[in-house]
Amino acid sequence: MTMMSTRARTDLRQPALDRAEAMRLAAAEYTRMAQAVDRLGTDDWAKPTDCTEWTVHQMIAHVVGMAAMAASPLENLRQNRIAKKRPGGAELMIDALTALQVRKFGTHSPAELTEMLAEIGPRAAAGRRRTPGLIRRRPMPGEQVVNGIAEKWSLGYLIDIILTRDPWMHRIDLCRATGQDLVLTADHDGVLVDDVVREWAGRHGKSYRLTLTGPAGGTWSSPEGMGDSLELDAIEFCRTLSGRGCGTGLLGTQVPF
Repeated sequence: MTMMSTRARTDLRQPALDRAEAMRLAAAEYTRMAQAVDRLGTDDWAKPTDCTEWTVHQMIAHVVGMAAMAASPLENLRQNRIAKKRPGGAELMIDALTALQVRKFGTHSPAELTEMLAEIGPRAAAGRRRTPGLIRRRPMPGEQVVNGIAEKWSLGYLIDIILTRDPWMHRIDLCRATGQDLVLTADHDGVLVDDVVREWAGRHGKSYRLTLTGPAGGTWSSPEGMGDSLELDAIEFCRTLSGRGCGTGLLGTQVPF
């Protein structure tokens, strides 16, 4: 068995985005993902993706499964109960959960998955929006290891941030796999990128100057305005931080998606 050496982060990670803004982004991303899936051709579903173990079909099954969790408390409990039975502890929980989603929802045809995502997406956004603050402030079970540090997440960080970043990044994966044009706007993707940049800066804690190009881009710097100067495409920046690209220096600091 491979053992991972980690340090511990004692504070509880909370969402940085305003709650109303986070829920606006969630609803819009489900819609954009459903529209991208609806544009897929028959041959696109079998194509490989940047998630190397998944085809487009399997990746969309995961997205539908995750949205189904957010849409229904009973489905949430059911998926978590099954995933917890997998040996390996909390660090493998997400692997068990995504494998379950691919296994269950991957049996549906492309047409069925397309219809399911269009129907479940709005319900998932509504379910996340209805989650009360008392629940959102609670810690998630277990710990997440990011950059070699075991940290605790609030349920609010999962619900407000991660559950939107996940389909957003998979929409990027889908477009890269199929050659579909990636729809990007400053008021949606630009806000998501800004949140990622600010979290990235807090995680590495060093001086920097960053220029991201494209519709979702912008410029950022540490207060002192010194340090490494970086310029790259906004989407490639996020892909690199997600682990889909090879990052060095400050770009080696990962951000969870």
